[in-house]
Amino acid sequence: MSEKRLYHTVARAILDMIESGSYPPGTRLPGERELAERFGVSRVVVREAEISLEAIGRLDIRVGSGVYVRDADESSGLILPRVTPFELTQTRLIFESECAALAATQITDAQIEGLRETIEKMASSTHDTPDGDEADRDFHLQIAKATGNAANVFFLQNLWRMRNEIDAVRKVYSAVCLDDTSHRVNEHSNILDALEARDPHAAREAMQGHFERLLEALLDASERQAIEEARQKSSANRERYLKLAAAR
Repeated sequence: MSEKRLYHTVARAILDMIESGSYPPGTRLPGERELAERFGVSRVVVREAEISLEAIGRLDIRVGSGVYVRDADESSGLILPRVTPFELTQTRLIFESECAALAATQITDAQIEGLRETIEKMASSTHDTPDGDEADRDFHLQIAKATGNAANVFFLQNLWRMRNEIDAVRKVYSAVCLDDTSHRVNEHSNILDALEARDPHAAREAMQGHFERLLEALLDASERQAIEEARQKSSANRERYLKLAAAR
């Protein structure tokens, strides 16, 4: 079974545990390791399942604290729209730049330290693990939370659902992130510096710069993928035609 189907299965199992009353609203779920052993899957699958449940409002992932159950009345099972990587990134540029500006006016020292920890995790993660992407998501989510507006958190969570659950978007983003570690760390550090300075204008500009550069990287990645797909198609056609010619 693919990891995508696995995490859906695990998410359903966690939801069943919640709805059975084993973990009422406000309680903390067992840790990733314990759940991974219980369901016979990797911790990565558990993490993805928890992220998907947070996106629909059933869980609250608190960095450094744990995963907590939210009330079902607060949840929403939104159907994701069909969007391209570029459409999603344009929306993120507009929305998250304003979130950064708002967060700069009221972010706490503890939240600043939380953001610093996510950047350290990004810097230390390797290309073949999901840790960098998880730290990236946590960074942006913490900024949304720092705005003090639950609607911003909700929209941010669903923007990340689009990034991770729409195949075409995930494919291009993944290609970019493989070659993008240094840019990612530097740009997030610039955003953190502006937030730490409590400078809304600088925070907005730093976030805009991050997404403007990301848009360029997405274009480059899409072009490379298109060229590779065309090359593979041409190679397959050539092999087929040569076999036909040899059979005559």
